Amino acid sequence: MNLISRDPLDRNRFPLDEWALVETDFSSKDMGRTETLFAIGNGYLGLRGNVDEGRDGHEHGTYINGFHETWPIRHAEEAFGFARVGQTIVNAPDAKIIRLYVDDEPLVLTEADLPMYERRLDFADGILRRSLEWRTPSGKRVLINSRRMVSFTDRHLAFMDYEVTLLDADASVVISSQILNRQDGIDEYHAPTAASKDFDPRKAEAFTDRVLQPRYKRDEDGRYVLGYRCTNSGMTIACGADHTIETENEFEESSQIGDDLAKHVYRIRAHQGKTIRITKTVSYHTSSGVPTRELADRCDRTLDRARDEGMESFVERQREWLSEFWARTDVVLPGQPVLQQATRWNLFQLAQASMRADGQGVSAKGVSGSGYGGHYFWDTEVYVLPFLTYTSPIAARNALRFRHAMLDHARMRATELNQLGALFPWRTINGLESSAYYAAGTAQYHIDADISHALTQYVSATGDEDFLAREAIDILVETARMWADLGFWRANGGDIFHIHGVTGPDEYTTVVNDNLYTNVMARSNLRSAAAAVTRIREEDPQAYDRMVARVKFDEAEIDEWSRAAEAMHIPFDENLRIHPQDAQFLEKERWDLSHTPPEKRPLLLHFHPLVIYRFQVLKQADVVLALLLQGDQFTAAEKRADFDYYDPITTGDSTLSAVVQSIIAAEVGYSSLALKYFTSGLFVDLADLHNNTADGVHVASTGGVWSALVYGFGGFRDHGGRITIDPRLPEEWQGLTYRITLRDTRVRVDVRQADVELTVEDGDRATVFVRGERVTVQAGEPVLIGLDHQGPRLPGAPRAADVEGNLRADGSVITSSLPTISLDTSEAGLLEPID
Repeated sequence: MNLISRDPLDRNRFPLDEWALVETDFSSKDMGRTETLFAIGNGYLGLRGNVDEGRDGHEHGTYINGFHETWPIRHAEEAFGFARVGQTIVNAPDAKIIRLYVDDEPLVLTEADLPMYERRLDFADGILRRSLEWRTPSGKRVLINSRRMVSFTDRHLAFMDYEVTLLDADASVVISSQILNRQDGIDEYHAPTAASKDFDPRKAEAFTDRVLQPRYKRDEDGRYVLGYRCTNSGMTIACGADHTIETENEFEESSQIGDDLAKHVYRIRAHQGKTIRITKTVSYHTSSGVPTRELADRCDRTLDRARDEGMESFVERQREWLSEFWARTDVVLPGQPVLQQATRWNLFQLAQASMRADGQGVSAKGVSGSGYGGHYFWDTEVYVLPFLTYTSPIAARNALRFRHAMLDHARMRATELNQLGALFPWRTINGLESSAYYAAGTAQYHIDADISHALTQYVSATGDEDFLAREAIDILVETARMWADLGFWRANGGDIFHIHGVTGPDEYTTVVNDNLYTNVMARSNLRSAAAAVTRIREEDPQAYDRMVARVKFDEAEIDEWSRAAEAMHIPFDENLRIHPQDAQFLEKERWDLSHTPPEKRPLLLHFHPLVIYRFQVLKQADVVLALLLQGDQFTAAEKRADFDYYDPITTGDSTLSAVVQSIIAAEVGYSSLALKYFTSGLFVDLADLHNNTADGVHVASTGGVWSALVYGFGGFRDHGGRITIDPRLPEEWQGLTYRITLRDTRVRVDVRQADVELTVEDGDRATVFVRGERVTVQAGEPVLIGLDHQGPRLPGAPRAADVEGNLRADGSVITSSLPTISLDTSEAGLLEPID
């Protein structure tokens, strides 16, 4: 894992600004990274941070949440129940392109002479600005200023404006604004980028056949509309663009439209000092079946409204919307400007990935890139939903309702796997399981419990009984049925409930028996379902009767679930005094990470899965994640012992890991290590620590950053609706301020070394427990609670050497080792050509 403790950014190129990400030097060497870092979106529509002129680029991308193509998964060796339908996000028609020619010379950033350059993504108004001076080959100086915005208030709208000013001479200027189907079309300058031949399961699948079938095209008075239908999924899309020009210069305009390219071209006789401003308004509408002509009509209505109101009115609304967003979500780190900027970038990415998803899920990359094919994972419920639940409950409700919309597919998937109830897919877009590798995919049954955990926390934090009674209860019932059916009873001096043949969060250990994380989460799922059904039966008999009819509920199920939950097997090794990750985990040899060459990381790209599976080595936090989500089920001593054992064998090859390790490290007392893990999670994308930021933002990690601050250093927990605060502020920090919203009351929590202050910013009152003391805070009456410590302070970090040499329960000595045969086939001579 890349642990960092200092500022990893080049501040000559990325100057520090706590409310923006700024770039002052253009580079073609890391365009993939910066295209992601400067992407803008609203949860529905996302535009990568490609250059306006649309030529240079690593991955030109325009993505719409849930807009996908399907394809048959062909397994080398078939078996019943394998995933059959692959799904991949589609690169939507690219309307970002505004090309510039001065005296017939094109502006190509990778080749241009740029005396001045600045790009700025502003977190306060959500606008991407770029300003540059171009010295043309003939020596003329040209100033270009542009703005790009995807609207949070009107999710189908995006705006671009492009200003050109000749600084020292007259010239002929041509501006060509375009819509280009990059998914299938060929740019007039470059063919589509060939798919990488390097193995990396984190990347999206590439299509070989045409994806977007042309169904509609129209140009009229500077407005262009292109419509398509996906070949296999049948999804439809329409993209429309309006144009206006403001200039004192004389100009002519022309249009051109085809199946895959629309152009509006301005030819301007430009004079020195007379600015040319092009404003481009873009609308996207998609559907799972509405004809493209209807979507084109929707684009027209959206563009008409935008034309009537003007771009600046939407800019103002955007600023107001984001002002309200930051009032709910901002986390303040006094005296830590580097961490502050990075924190706000991460929180802004959460907004861009989720706030206007409105009926869709939150994918692993949001709408910033094509990584993981645009799929939704359990990341949403465990890493993103806490942020949404406690800061933006409406967005949380929408994300959970999206899971409810998948319930029928989940029921069918459970039946296919010979289970009662419902089994949600590990990775999907349309509700069907899309993981072709079942061992590390479908076998992760814990997703049922993750979803149930998230919706239970949401209902508890918001009091949204309507959602519980009409939708959430169905998920709780069906997932509880699945666990009760999947598990089995075995008497070992008493009835014990076991769950076999599953994979936990750690994908370096698959298809195991009694995975600790799965068992404790399933237990919580069973308890929550029984409690929720009982409460609805007692408090809303009519809603209960409707639920009974919907899911064919039998009251005897309550006792079945309760018995299974209380008898759930929770693995514990009395010899080592730790919780084994699964029934056989401790029998394996420990992987020696300290002697693993950096070039062999991440392990999944360099070692066959079977090699990895034979060792005690973790891709990401597994037991440690259970210590967070079910923290009230473990003692402080158990948490410390578990963390000490698992931390040295956790690779952090998953970006989901560092933030969780940070939280538990802070809780058990490894303060410096917690800060290092937090900083690594904070800069996963900004510093490209996993070398794949080009594929899109790691959205789960951005959610984890919020959790690391609020849960880790802020000490916030919500177990069963009991809100507790037990801070763990790093010694280097003056303080930490965060907000949590509980049943319509927003509370600001100011943590300092000597005290914590609670203030109601919006609403009436809230009750929490601070270090065991019950505190009720009311509007206008802040409460100050003294702190005599920030938890234990342990030096250093857990070491593998502290475990090695101990004895297993069978008397064998615990040692660490590495696979002995190099996988460098060129050196080993394993791939000699065959004549």
